Amino acid sequence: MKKVSILSLDGGGIRGIIPGVILTYLEKQLQTRSNSNLKIGDYFDFIAGTSTGGILACAYLIPDLNGKAKYCAEQAVQLYLHEGQDIFKENIFHKIINPWSLVSEKYSADALEKNFKDLFGQTLLSEFIKPCLITSYDVTSRNAHFFTSCDAKINEIENFYAIDVARSTSAAPTYFEPARIQSQTGQTFNLVDGGVFANNPALCAYAEVRKIDFSSLLNNPGKPDKPSAKDMLIISIGTGTVKKPYHFNELKNAGEIKWIEPIIDILMSGNAETVDYQLKQIYGTLSHKDSKDYYRLEPPLHEALSDMDNATAVNVEHLRQAGLLFIEKNQAMLDEIVAKVLANQ
Repeated sequence: MKKVSILSLDGGGIRGIIPGVILTYLEKQLQTRSNSNLKIGDYFDFIAGTSTGGILACAYLIPDLNGKAKYCAEQAVQLYLHEGQDIFKENIFHKIINPWSLVSEKYSADALEKNFKDLFGQTLLSEFIKPCLITSYDVTSRNAHFFTSCDAKINEIENFYAIDVARSTSAAPTYFEPARIQSQTGQTFNLVDGGVFANNPALCAYAEVRKIDFSSLLNNPGKPDKPSAKDMLIISIGTGTVKKPYHFNELKNAGEIKWIEPIIDILMSGNAETVDYQLKQIYGTLSHKDSKDYYRLEPPLHEALSDMDNATAVNVEHLRQAGLLFIEKNQAMLDEIVAKVLANQ
């Protein structure tokens, strides 16, 4: 049996440049070794994403006219490299009447939504080329909402336009207003960024994959049905290690306003670290060979700033360089991942 290859992408705003750069390298290596022009979405069996990772997941899974991946990894990362400054552009008048985002969200979602329309058009979740899981949170019904293409194919109430999926998973509190979207049956959902509970969606991906019959879904009898951990190859990619310290004297008398920034930062990085710990424990119970099939890629930020919305030209370039430096220092591991993905096609 071949293993199910899973790609999981963290949230992190503009820091999505880092996994985008790494995946561009992986895609080129996969194409070279397989002598094909397939794209990253064609190589993996399942893709999960949160927030900026959810946007990338949508981009990788949009079909072309032949039912293959429409966009290559390089095209997906261009959204951040070329449009980041417009997406995270604060209106001067808005900044004056809304200092520190105390009154309303920091940014208008107009530029974000325009880019989604250009990228995704009228594509539906049910049309994605591979099964996926993209996270968001329903603030009205107060429950986690998972966009999954498997559910979308069999139930119209779970089927949404890709532009709405991307908008929902990236509706980061204090940065963008919540997404108010409708399914294909007309039911309304009020959703925010999935990073509030699953900034690292790898464990959510593991749980979702456990229930899928991949042999029939992918029309590949070599793939397992309802796979367990030993049947999975998981590649989980973060958006840069954030180790900004918060000192006792800064927070000992802090109120709600002063806690906003650190609590969001701590929740996101803490969740990512916890999921990594849990998956390492799961894979640690497997045979020596199978235990090596979980990879967590968490690049250092180096000179890049950790702010999710710092899309200045200088920081965007630093983020790109952080991705390139990670590739340079971890080429052997990345080439090992490439070999395993191809071996399990």
